[in-house]
Parts: sequence; structure tokens; C-alpha cells
Amino acid sequence: MSRKYEKLAGDIIKGVGGKGNVNDVYHCQTRLRFKLAAEEKADDKALEAMDGVAKVIRNAGVYQVVIGTHVADVFEEIEKLVDTGKGKGNTEAAEEKQNVVEKVIDFVAGVFQPVIPALSGAGMVKALLALLVVANVISNQSQTYYLLNLFADGVFYFLPMILAFTCAQKLKCNPILAAGVAAMMLHPNWTALVAAKEAVHFFDIIPFTLTSYGSSVIPIILIIFVQSFVEKKLKKWIPKAVELVFVPMLTFLIMGTLAFSVLGPIGAVVGNYLGTFFTFLSESAAWAPAVLVGSTLPVMVMFGLHNGVAPLGVMQMADLGYDSIFGPGCVCSNMAQATATTVVALRTKNKKTKQIAASGAITAYMGITEPALYGITLPKKYPLVSAMIGGGLGGLYAGLTHTHRFATGSSGLPAVFLYLGDDTTKYFVNIIIAILISIVSTAVITLLLSFKYEKEEADETKKGIYEAGKMTETIAETASEKTAEGTALGDTVQTAVFGFASPVKGRVRPLAEAADEAFASGALGQGVMIEPEEGVVRAPFDAKVAALFPTNHAIGLVSDSGAEIMIHVGIDTVQLDGKYFEAFTEQESRVKAGDILIKFDMEAIKAAGYQTQTMVVVTNSFDYSKIETETFEDAEDNRNIITLTK
Repeated sequence: MSRKYEKLAGDIIKGVGGKGNVNDVYHCQTRLRFKLAAEEKADDKALEAMDGVAKVIRNAGVYQVVIGTHVADVFEEIEKLVDTGKGKGNTEAAEEKQNVVEKVIDFVAGVFQPVIPALSGAGMVKALLALLVVANVISNQSQTYYLLNLFADGVFYFLPMILAFTCAQKLKCNPILAAGVAAMMLHPNWTALVAAKEAVHFFDIIPFTLTSYGSSVIPIILIIFVQSFVEKKLKKWIPKAVELVFVPMLTFLIMGTLAFSVLGPIGAVVGNYLGTFFTFLSESAAWAPAVLVGSTLPVMVMFGLHNGVAPLGVMQMADLGYDSIFGPGCVCSNMAQATATTVVALRTKNKKTKQIAASGAITAYMGITEPALYGITLPKKYPLVSAMIGGGLGGLYAGLTHTHRFATGSSGLPAVFLYLGDDTTKYFVNIIIAILISIVSTAVITLLLSFKYEKEEADETKKGIYEAGKMTETIAETASEKTAEGTALGDTVQTAVFGFASPVKGRVRPLAEAADEAFASGALGQGVMIEPEEGVVRAPFDAKVAALFPTNHAIGLVSDSGAEIMIHVGIDTVQLDGKYFEAFTEQESRVKAGDILIKFDMEAIKAAGYQTQTMVVVTNSFDYSKIETETFEDAEDNRNIITLTK
């Protein structure tokens, strides 16, 4: 097993606040997903500066670190450093902070995401089967066709059992018992009763509705949702000594009865309405889903909404045998993202950006767009706009031609084979045309916009170099004057220096004395701790407000020279939810040195049981060769508390 990601894993754990701050961690296709005890201890800037980390996202109580397609390898090293099973109570507490929409999306994603590999594998078998038929290698009347079709259809027919297992895992009930309940509903004897079309009554009293559950989705999710509560109650009521015997027995009896009499039929009715809706979309508004997904998928990914939309395609496929809701628009959007990133790689003069763009484009063409999205198109903005337009245009063509895929899987270039089906190449040809429309339109728009925005970026870089040169000259001149007076400055005279005074009036102490370990350890950056004498935070220099926490207890500033400073008032004061804090600025605004940024009620905060220690840290400490801090009893306006040297 390769240990190439051992150091990266260690740095990531340090960046999220240390091992003790991790309640749980798992991963999806591209991201590490942390459940942290205190998210404020995580250092976004430090993490995003690491080679191997594309982006950090805070969403719905989950701290996401975007890695890329090799995330599983990084996760192997992460697992060695933390206990992924601890803190269940804290995890649940974090989930309680989610709103209803976030909870639904989180649940749907948790149920369907683990199923994707099986559906993808079955889908590629179906694509191969269609290709063999179109190429006249086999006949659709042959036993080989029959068996290959069986290989692929097994996953779809027994989808209720697979979903029962993943649903139970998400709801924290017994997945084997859940699969057992689903097995009842797919049993050949029940299928025979349904085929016979004769009324069925349990104990000659309870009517069982004759419904086939093969390839269904909604009924089993509803059933396992109820089972999760039944199991918990049974475990609470039944003594531990006999729990192993009676909990499974009673679960099967109760859930079997409810499944065939009430829950299954209700789920089937809901599923039928969904089927009617899917049919309407396919026949009357086929263009709408493809355009919507093709143009807005990047935004969906940023907010996690794609996890709630993608399963609709799986449901449509289970019901109608194809997906026109998510697949066509998704592949057009992904190819547009990849193309926009490729153009940036060709046009940018920045070597690091070129490297990130080149690797991000390759993975995007294979269907994984997060590295391209968070590394290139979102930060630069103009490639994102281009990709959304191009993805929408390709999606429009796919929708108007009623293009759909016959299996689900990764939405990269290899996904075109998923559009082979119904013994025809029509949909295969149409999706290729849709992709070409997305690629060409995105390339043209991105290229045209790049002449403006890449030039502006180059001009800004030159301006920065020029200003840095002027600063160095000024320092050199000052050094010469001081040397003439007898002050020996040595090699340091050629280095740009940036210093600033205290933003808060009070006693300035070493950062190591901070009561918060994350700050005291220097994990969030080097700096100082201030014991404030008044509840006012002022801008220590002219700056842009890069971040203002919703609770107003912390603010991030970026100086014109690039110094990134965070001022954090109090320890764990995020829990006050903004009470006793008032902001006098807003995010993205410009402030002048001395401007009031935040006011806070020191006495009320202390009375609530919180310390008012205020930390001032340089979050991009790694950009400086030397950081000097000063400590003194009273912070005077004309004295620097931090001096940065490049």
C-alpha cells in the first residue's frame, strides 16, 4: 500500500483542528467529509494552500475537503490518524442544525450514493450489450443476449434490497434485517400471488394489496424509514438477554405485515405518480430538465443540491427503463466545465494555475469536476459563466431530441456508451452532438472572455511586482540612511516589510497563552493574543473584508500587499450566535485604518461564561519568511504588534 499521502493526511488533520476535533470522517468520490466538534477550529486558508487540496467547503454541518479522484488513497491514511467511529452523539447534534431541505438532501444522498458503483457497472454491461447488437456480433434472440441482459438487470430488479441496506445504514438500523424485509417483497411466491390476481388476506382479516415491487424505489425507502423506529422501540422494550432472538423475529412480523398491507401500497401509489410525472417530462417537456441541469449543475454541486436531483434519474430509470432527467444535462455540463478549464490552462501565464487547470481538465473529462470547479472556474468566475452557457446549450439540444441514457454511471466521456440502447445508435449519436455543442460553445466563449480577464490578471501581477519593487527600493534607501548612521542591517535590507498595530486596545500577550488550543498551537497561523480593555475592534490597516462570520465574532482582512489577517474575539463565542456582537462593516467591503469593524459587550460575554481573549493571526503565515510579534502591557497606536517579512 502506497504511503505517498501520509504527510498530506497529517497536514489535513492538523488543518481541521487536530485529531481531537474530528468526530467522524468519510469520503465520497472527490471529498473528505468531516464531522467536527468545533468547525471554527478548522483553518480553511491553510488547508486550501496545501498541495493536494483543491477547496474547502462548509455545508450543513459537514466540513468538506475537496481532494480529487485519489481521495480514497488519502482517506486510507486519514483513517490511521483518527477514530472514524467516535462521537456519534456529536454527529447527530451537528445534523440537527440542518434545515429541512438539507436533511432531505443529506438523506437521499446517503441512500443513493453507495449504490452508484453497482448501477454504473450494470449500466456499462447494458452499453456493451447494445454495442454488440448494433455491431451484429450477437442477436437479441440469442442466449448470450439473454444472459448478458440478466447480468445487468439483476441490480435493477433487486434494487429494493440494495436500497434497503443503504437506507438502513443511513438511518442507523440493522441493514441485514432491512434487506431481509425487502427480500420478502421480491420473493417468487409473492410474485406468483400478484400474477394470479386473486385477493390475499393475512389471517383472513388484513388485506394485502397485489403490487409488484421489483425495481421499485419509493416503497422500500418508506418501509425502512418506519422500520428504523420499530427497531429502536423493540430494543428499548426487549431485555438484552433475549434481544438477539426476539428483535429480528418481531421486526420481520411487524414490518412484513406493514409492508404488504400499508406502506408498500402507499409507496407504490407515490411511485406511480412519479412515473406519471416522468412520462410527462419525457413527452411534453423533454428539453426542460436537460437545460436546467446542463446550465446550473455547477451551482447545484456547490450547494450539494445535485445529490437530491440525481436520484430522480435513478427512479425514472427504474420506472421507465431510461433517464432523461439528470444524465444528458450532467454530461453536457461536465464537458463544458472540462473545456473551460482547458482553455484557462492554455491561456493563463501563471504556472501554478496552468498546472491545476491541466490536471483538473483531465479529471473533468472523465466526469469528476470538483477539482476544476473549485480550483479554476469558480475562483476565476468567467470560465464558470462560459461553462454554464455551454452546458445549457448542449442540454437544450439533448432535450429537444429526447436523448436519454439507458443506465447510470460516471458522466464523463466514457458515459456516451450509456446512450446505446433499444437496439439503436440514435441516442448515442445525439449525445455526442450535444457534447460537441457544449464543448465548442464553451471554448469560444471562454476564449473570448480570456482576452479580457487573463490580461487584467497579468496586469495586476505586473502591478504587484512593480509596487513590491518600489517598496524594496524604499526600504533599501532607508537602510542606506541608517547604515550611514552606523546601523548594520545586513541582508534584510532587500526584503519587503509589512507591519501593523493592534486592532483592539488592551494587553498584548504571546499567542501561546491563548486558552484555545487551535490558536495557541499556531495551527491557524502565527500571531498574538490580546486581553481587551474595551469592546471595540478597529481596522489595523487599509484592507478588504475577506470574511465576516455571521455571528460577528470574527473577521478576516486582506491588506493591499496580500497579508491575510483574522481577528477572533473570544473563545468559543460562536456559540453565542451573534449575541453581544455588532458589526459595522460587511463582507467584500473596503475599510480604512482606524475604522470600527466590530463592537462587543465584554461584560455580557464574560457573564455568559465566555472568555474575551482576542486572537490576531496571520492566516497566510506560510507566505512569509519571518513573522515578528511584540508583547506589551498597553497597545499603543503607533507600535506594531506584528511585522511580516517576505
